[in-house]
Amino acid sequence: MKERIVIDTSVFTNPDTREVFGKSTREAFCNFIKIAEKHLDKIDVYMPLSIFKELKHFLGSEALPPQTQFVLKLKSPRRYDIKVPGFLIYELIEEIRERINKGLRVAEDAVQDAEIVGKEKTINALRNKYREALRAGVIDSKEDVDLILLSMELDAAIVTADTGVKKWAEKLGIRLIEPYALKSLLTS
Repeated sequence: MKERIVIDTSVFTNPDTREVFGKSTREAFCNFIKIAEKHLDKIDVYMPLSIFKELKHFLGSEALPPQTQFVLKLKSPRRYDIKVPGFLIYELIEEIRERINKGLRVAEDAVQDAEIVGKEKTINALRNKYREALRAGVIDSKEDVDLILLSMELDAAIVTADTGVKKWAEKLGIRLIEPYALKSLLTS
């Protein structure tokens, strides 16, 4: 039976994982397509359309390898047909509330620091700390949700470097494949 995977943009954009397939985002993606094309007998590679659009933004205007649409099965999840457990909504709301409170504390600290370190340094530090407090380790985009929903719909594994997606995949019992393991799976 073929392995089904739903692949995320982060596999090709995250500096820690893209090196599995190449040095740049474009090189990593093109190399992945070449490798996956040779193994279509043992793997089906899905990507939500929202993620494909996001990936194309990172890849720039240069043409994609011609076999891309043959290798990648572009499919949006059936958002209105998929049932999600109530705990997902409950825990997501709890997590958002906690993160908003963390963001508030980061902002309060920044106001106090502004007089000491100066406005410009404080703003830069505030942006970084605020982003970390609110976004790290949480599903924070419709693309993340599409990735999770499509994998649920297809009973497929997710390949991602995104810690928020990994955390929610674990909660929902979705199989995960690390990008480095994907290359091994494909080339074995």
